[in-house]
Amino acid sequence: MKVVPCPLNGPRPLEEFIYGGEVRAAPEAAVDDAAWGRYVYGRQGIAATRREWWYHSPSGYWFIAVRDTLSGGFVETFDATRGPAP
Repeated sequence: MKVVPCPLNGPRPLEEFIYGGEVRAAPEAAVDDAAWGRYVYGRQGIAATRREWWYHSPSGYWFIAVRDTLSGGFVETFDATRGPAP
């Protein structure tokens, strides 16, 4: 069983979580359709360490995880309002 280190609830089974996508800056609201299309669909898909949004369904808690997409392992998780640990 894969375990996710939730910063609020501690280690929990992966089945309790929903992946929310990579943390990325959204374009300005006044950009053209092509720029929005690149933002929504233009993903590299390269294995790397990425910052991602994750949601813990039972508690309704959103947080950010740093995850190695090659191994699938979690490097770090932290509350989105506080940022990563020093």
